Amino acid sequence: MVEATNKRDIDVKLLELLACPLTKGPLTWNAERGELVSRLARLAYPVRDGIPVMLPSEARQIPDEAAPKTTPSAD
Repeated sequence: MVEATNKRDIDVKLLELLACPLTKGPLTWNAERGELVSRLARLAYPVRDGIPVMLPSEARQIPDEAAPKTTPSAD
């Protein structure tokens, strides 16, 4: 479950559990856009009402050099 203090926060424990459905790789949180970013797949998955939408068809394509202002998942 997502614990959000505002619309731009995501629970760190949830972030540790989630993976990109295409690459199975890690995700980073882009608080500015409210998205979970898969750098390997170059996709940004939206988070709507605190719920990650992990469908590739709903994800936004991001350019190679993109991914600024992301917070890496806690290791």
